[in-house]
Amino acid sequence: MSYAEKHLIPGETVQYQTKLHWIVMLGHAGLTAFFILAGAALLVFSWSTRHSAESHSNILIWLALAAFLVAAILLGVGLLKRRATVMVLTNKRVIVKTGLASRRTIEILLSRIESIAVEEPAMGRVLGYGTVVIRGTGGTPEVFEKISHPLEFREQVQSQISSGEKQA
Repeated sequence: MSYAEKHLIPGETVQYQTKLHWIVMLGHAGLTAFFILAGAALLVFSWSTRHSAESHSNILIWLALAAFLVAAILLGVGLLKRRATVMVLTNKRVIVKTGLASRRTIEILLSRIESIAVEEPAMGRVLGYGTVVIRGTGGTPEVFEKISHPLEFREQVQSQISSGEKQA
């Protein structure tokens, strides 16, 4: 059960949910690839020098294993970062949770949303990510970067707000 589902108020249902786009993994994936290639190069070099008089192959093997471990940790951190951010639209509010060890949550009632803006760079338009800026009445803007399908999220919020106004 997700954070939002655990904290729903009576009569509240989840209408739409999104998360960080996979693009946030590019830095982690690049570093992971670097450390995997470095580890593989160390293994190949240790294998090719194994029969020489001054063989340091055991040290090279340990360095390769350390490089693989660093690669796994970097990839894991990136995956955790991506999974730890969730934006949820319910029929009553917008809930945004970021972080795992230290958590930040923002909950804005739909009736208190003044505006919701979407900023998409050129690459974001192609790949489907952007920045969502939510302004509550009398509050400072809340900025959420690299959100997957930001236009869809905005449309869903606007649709939910308009359906709430019809019921009132």
